[in-house]
Amino acid sequence: MPIPNPEPGLVISYSYLWHGEREIGQEEGRKDRPSVIVLAVVQETDETTVVTVLPITHSAPSDSRTAVELPMQVKRHLGLDDLRSWIVVTEGNEFIWPGYDLRRLPNIDRYDYGFLPPRLFNLVVKAFLSFHRLGRRRIASRE
Repeated sequence: MPIPNPEPGLVISYSYLWHGEREIGQEEGRKDRPSVIVLAVVQETDETTVVTVLPITHSAPSDSRTAVELPMQVKRHLGLDDLRSWIVVTEGNEFIWPGYDLRRLPNIDRYDYGFLPPRLFNLVVKAFLSFHRLGRRRIASRE
């Protein structure tokens, strides 16, 4: 299967680098995880697309405002496991699409799980933008 177009709301398999990992000098994510594309911008200068992704994790947030929980129905639609999961909105990774850290799904010739429903995606974007406006979000460039 070809690499999909980078569209907001698409959940991809990605080797996500957490902010804390980057701070201690790591350059690669420790594992592949589902991540949501929240922004895809085509650069006028060279026509490359810069993508911002947010990680999906099983770790419950200490502050409910810092993450959006994935409803079980959505997890099943995407083919994810049945454990509770959250989309972290306080940090992200930015890279030129498709980048080296885009990964194929295990046992499937695909790079994506599918799209978040629009209503849920809008909640994620709203939460992400609220931290962005406060200057409290952290974006790691993975170029």
